[in-house]
Amino acid sequence: MRVRCGLLTVLATTGLLLVGSPASSALPQAGGTLLPTSFALPDGFQPEGIAIGTLPLAYFGSRANGDIFRVNLLTGQGDILSKGPGTPSLGLKTDWRGRLFVAGGTGGDGRVIDIRSGDVLAEYHFATGTSFVNDVVLTGDAAWFTDSVNAVLYQVPLGRAGGLPDASAVVHLPLTGDMVMAEGNNANGIVRTPDGSALLIVQSNTGKLFRVDPATGVTTEVDLGGFLLTNGDGLLLQGRTLYAVQNRLNLIAVLRLDATGTSGQLVEQLTDDRFDVPTTVAAFADRLYLPNARFTTPPTPTTSYNVVAVRRP
Repeated sequence: MRVRCGLLTVLATTGLLLVGSPASSALPQAGGTLLPTSFALPDGFQPEGIAIGTLPLAYFGSRANGDIFRVNLLTGQGDILSKGPGTPSLGLKTDWRGRLFVAGGTGGDGRVIDIRSGDVLAEYHFATGTSFVNDVVLTGDAAWFTDSVNAVLYQVPLGRAGGLPDASAVVHLPLTGDMVMAEGNNANGIVRTPDGSALLIVQSNTGKLFRVDPATGVTTEVDLGGFLLTNGDGLLLQGRTLYAVQNRLNLIAVLRLDATGTSGQLVEQLTDDRFDVPTTVAAFADRLYLPNARFTTPPTPTTSYNVVAVRRP
């Protein structure tokens, strides 16, 4: 009860408690805090990315128009935090400075949003031709974005105290080595290695996981003992445990990595009857949260979408 009251007090004082009201499921106990096991997103929203910071607030990006939707995890209620640019908002990450980094999909860009006001703090245009900026990870001194149709990572170097740079500072890092581009989605989800020395990216069309040297762009296939992350999408690293969403398979692969991210092994695969092509994953308390992208359902303005939570093993 103390935890719940403390969280409610924080949310109330920041003006984030009373927001819109999509319906949510019943509220079971989770880590001492009442958390819905599922909640609705706006009809027609077409979710893809999710980010959760230290507070029980989740952020979702729309593939339809790039809107950012914010949800209170204690209630399942939410509202539009930031209107989109008309192009997708895909992978998302928050930092402790109160900023949300957004991968811009076919817009070929990324942007940074103030999670208090919804204001756009910075925009970075990475590509002028065909591109699909799919996901983003923060490493302390940079934000790294994947492109699923080009063999490149985009680095936005952060200044002292996390300052956002001018667009001219963006680095295009070509990917070489073991990863070979193929038809379909290539580099998708991205995280750091457990020791922070390199990056890990999943190649959706081959199901392979690669370790990337951030200084050279050289990719090395991670030894997973023959296991393939087929339809691999969003990644979440917790210590040395990697959660990898296998979207169209309606699975979460749970892998145990070595410290450097050069090898790992499958521990288990999680599924749930409520999964409907989940794409990405974020954690809060003892839960994993996944938006159902419903890729197999034709999108319309009235198509329903939701988020489901499962217990984190």
